[in-house]
Amino acid sequence: MHKQIYVNLAVADLPKARAFFSELGFSFNPTFSNDQGACLVVGENIYVMLLVKPFFQTFTAKAIIDPKEQVEALTCLSCESRAEVDEIVAKAVRAGGTTPRPAQDHGFMYGHGFDDLDGHAWEFVYMDPNAAGAP
Repeated sequence: MHKQIYVNLAVADLPKARAFFSELGFSFNPTFSNDQGACLVVGENIYVMLLVKPFFQTFTAKAIIDPKEQVEALTCLSCESRAEVDEIVAKAVRAGGTTPRPAQDHGFMYGHGFDDLDGHAWEFVYMDPNAAGAP
């Protein structure tokens, strides 16, 4: 059925947003990137289109929210380990992101997240396949 996912996010400063996510180790697809937007490669078939606000606005008649004040979505990505969760959040903080809450340890599931430079919420989670479903 569906083969790819594209999440579109409005950003205030595209060069700063690109630099932020580059610091976290992400790459961009140059074919789908220009001065209006950048195609952030998250995974094999997962992409985030970072779009400058005026261009983003052309896709909707609704008002663009301020993600530092309101939540439009929580983007959650899986990780291979607890250490990877902590590493990506630490990189985000070093690059200028913030952590709105402490890490959450539920035994079988460990998660933490950050807000990027524009305030978009990013969550990262590791689920232990051996402990999943255990009481």
